[in-house]
Amino acid sequence: MAADGRRIHDVTLAIDPDLGVWPGDPPTAIERVCDVAAGDGYTLTRLAMSAHLGTHVDAPAHFVAGGGTVDGLDLDTLIGAAVVVDLRHAGAVDAAALDAADVPPGTRRLLVRTRNSDRWARGERAFDPGFVGVTSGGAAWLVARGIRLVGIDGPSIAPFDDVDGPHLALLGAGVVVVEGLDLHAVAAGTYTLACLPLKLAGAEGAPARVVLIDGGDAF
Repeated sequence: MAADGRRIHDVTLAIDPDLGVWPGDPPTAIERVCDVAAGDGYTLTRLAMSAHLGTHVDAPAHFVAGGGTVDGLDLDTLIGAAVVVDLRHAGAVDAAALDAADVPPGTRRLLVRTRNSDRWARGERAFDPGFVGVTSGGAAWLVARGIRLVGIDGPSIAPFDDVDGPHLALLGAGVVVVEGLDLHAVAAGTYTLACLPLKLAGAEGAPARVVLIDGGDAF
């Protein structure tokens, strides 16, 4: 709960070795190096993982040669009013689905809830190549309407069978991409978004803790 009584929604996936990784990405390893329960003076955990595991941010450098890196992203883009749309009925986030979503004019941050979030609600953690993503046409729609940040509840903004097109369209236009959100408990509407990726120097992406606060004017 925020100080003014508004609800805070944590839309971040928990990181653990069971959370599915993109095929070919390194596996996740979480090792307890020291543990007070074992008689050590302190507890220490070692973490090894892809920067694109779970809830994370893609910077332009992920697909664009010479593109900006995650440590240089504008915090003004990552924090502020955001619109959540419910497209659970859609098999793909294409231009037609976005047109039908009635996105308010002037929206700059858009989060898309799809049927992907139903998997998180059921506790399903394995990678599923059948996830719903934004098509190349949908990406062009977002760019044309001035969206500066787009988030989705699947492991990638782009569908498994067309990874390059949507990424290039969005990241090439400087749109910040947030992937791996858990929106199953969030209704469509306007919220205040706080999305803070780890400040990994020179990296093309980073894990992030992402929260939504009821109402678009929490800050």
